[in-house]
Amino acid sequence: MIRFENVTFGYRGKPPVIENFRLDVNPGDRLCLFGPSGRGKTTVLRLLMGLEKPRRGRITGTEGLAFSAVFQEDRLIGTKTVLENAALFADETQARAVLEQLGLGNVLDSLPGEISGGQRRRAALGRALAHPFDVLVLDEALTGLDESAAEKCLALIDRVAEGKTVFMVTHDRSHAQAIHAELVEL
Repeated sequence: MIRFENVTFGYRGKPPVIENFRLDVNPGDRLCLFGPSGRGKTTVLRLLMGLEKPRRGRITGTEGLAFSAVFQEDRLIGTKTVLENAALFADETQARAVLEQLGLGNVLDSLPGEISGGQRRRAALGRALAHPFDVLVLDEALTGLDESAAEKCLALIDRVAEGKTVFMVTHDRSHAQAIHAELVEL
């Protein structure tokens, strides 16, 4: 079980973004952190992955877990092809299969700068889904995608993450519903 115990975090010189945050997450749970901008949703994800440390409180249960993430930015390596980006932390055969399911089969050998923003977004998602994980972290992972592309991505997330823990941040409640995620209001 992943447990946030009275976690408080604030950026240097600023008031806390989250204060006395408590959350228990069982293996296989799917959660959608929901709320207005500036409420600490991304901060909770960064704390979960160990990219930030709580000022007070503690987070337990993450030791030994494999995380895979889609950040708000695509974070693709510009000098590597779409396939090479997706295979950075995964088997190339698995990466190819995931990218093809995301409709990117025709741009596998393209560089990120040569494809559209929506294709880059799907490539970043493909990289996360191809990597073996225990916990999938999705921070506004579908931003900029049209409804049809988002639906295809959500269906793939739902299948690939079966039995895995998922933390999602989105401003679209239908995305949480599509992967059967419980809403956690911040």
